[in-house]
Amino acid sequence: MKVMTTKSKNSESFYISKSFTNNEGKSTSTIIRKLGTLAQLSAQLGTDRDGVMAWAKEQARIETEKYNNEKEEHTVLIPFHSKRLLDYHKQRLFHGGYLFLQELYYELRLDSICTKIKRRHKYEFDLNAILSDLIYTRILDPSSKRSSFHAAKRFLEPPSYELHDVYRALSVLADECDFIQSEVYKNSFFLGARNDKVLYYDCTNYYFEIEQEEGSKKYGKGKEHRPNPIIQMGLFIDGDGIPLAFSLFPGNQNEQKSLKPLETKILQEFGHDTFIYCSDAGLASEDNRAFNHLGHRSFIVTQSIKKLPAEERAWALNRTGFKRVTDDASVDITNLTDEEKNGLFYKDEPYTTKKLHQRLIVTYSPKYAAYQKTIRARQIERAEKMVSDGTLKRQRKNPNDPARFVGKMAATEDGEKAQIHYYLDVEKIAEEEKYDGLYAVCTDLLDDEVSDILKISEGRWQIEACFRIMKSEFNARPVYVRNEDCIKAHFLTCFLSLLIYRLLEKKLKNHYTCEELLETLKEMNFADVQEQGYMPVYSREKITDDLHEACGFRTDYDFITKRMMKNIQKKSKCRE
Repeated sequence: MKVMTTKSKNSESFYISKSFTNNEGKSTSTIIRKLGTLAQLSAQLGTDRDGVMAWAKEQARIETEKYNNEKEEHTVLIPFHSKRLLDYHKQRLFHGGYLFLQELYYELRLDSICTKIKRRHKYEFDLNAILSDLIYTRILDPSSKRSSFHAAKRFLEPPSYELHDVYRALSVLADECDFIQSEVYKNSFFLGARNDKVLYYDCTNYYFEIEQEEGSKKYGKGKEHRPNPIIQMGLFIDGDGIPLAFSLFPGNQNEQKSLKPLETKILQEFGHDTFIYCSDAGLASEDNRAFNHLGHRSFIVTQSIKKLPAEERAWALNRTGFKRVTDDASVDITNLTDEEKNGLFYKDEPYTTKKLHQRLIVTYSPKYAAYQKTIRARQIERAEKMVSDGTLKRQRKNPNDPARFVGKMAATEDGEKAQIHYYLDVEKIAEEEKYDGLYAVCTDLLDDEVSDILKISEGRWQIEACFRIMKSEFNARPVYVRNEDCIKAHFLTCFLSLLIYRLLEKKLKNHYTCEELLETLKEMNFADVQEQGYMPVYSREKITDDLHEACGFRTDYDFITKRMMKNIQKKSKCRE
């Protein structure tokens, strides 16, 4: 603390001021206490100006001692002025939820990966700062690259780069996409062991707000049924739902052909060659099964009962020969007790094709059968309404369309033009009922326990959850970038965002839903207080306590000084 004076034409005023460093790193000062004018103090103290100055310095010493004592007791007193106007264009609210993502970003050594990339390219921008901000904003405030740049300015650590640097960085990220994926996989083991003995694979697609095909943006069968060009993504995740690798391919390409190139990359660049491949029937072609029967790999894939050869299909539909999964006891599934209706039953047999000796496992779930019957009953009601009202439209290529239960026949009278008559196709309904409650998988694990195989197969829901997060929470679609490099960089940041988010979920032991966790991170804001420090303006909850415990630092104090905040930022970039 020091004494400061100001002089005007008719008076001189005395103040006590305190120096500090502002957000821009510049030294400045603020008034702590107004002592009075020279005339007032001279009359009050009965002394001249030198005496007033000596008294003022003593007051400054007392204030300094008081401040130091309060600092030791962690008490902060900051004066506010009720008649002082706010400064123009001065940011007062900052976002700090990214700190918890930053902790995982640095644990994955992504900063070191950026340093390695720098050695192979010629550019002046900070790739690490750009990539990290792209990831944080994709999770917390997903939007365009321009909007993400402006969103990052609200962080406690604002960007030190310019918007044009972001667009230039996208080309570098696209070039190094495969390298980044392989390095991140290897670095992920610093966070603990990975459940990569089982790898789930699936594909999805993303649409573009364009009318004409361009490059890999092709017309294809989109998940959203939009009349727009799409691009497809293949994604591998491990047994815990943590992303492993991804690839992009044209929207009109058969998704079954996407597996081998990406899996070959995992085998060669990731150095991972021992795992069980698991996918749905759409990615379980004979070639893909044979490819995963090589080396130390195996497969467990969904099998469509309807597409089995006639003999195997008849065996699968036969209601005899089932056993209880829990104890292998024989069970008559046509006459189950109320308690057994909550169970799961199976039968298996060897299944040989042209290329492989496999094991076909068919399961029956009474609860699943009841669910299918309920859904079909509603569809039949709609089909009956179509027939009675004459509202039948052209049937879409959708396996769940109620119009599939409506048949039609042509009848003529005296050689006149044929009339079309619609009717409810009971034979079609009866045919579908044969498959109620049944589910099949194929595997080359001929000696493993059925319960273990089914447990692995049931984990496929996790990859659907990953796609939902990317599309809904991270707004990965529609894709607005057009350039092929920008598209690849866009999905790389989406992939890395999903990886970091999933690792954070794992740190929190999956105790919270995606909505709860993201909402909490988005609300973790901090108000700047007279440039002296920050005040958290979020509610402390059990989830915020768990976040702090998982990441090793705390931001939920009444007041956080500038020095404390710098230490928090430093801790979020440290590696254990």
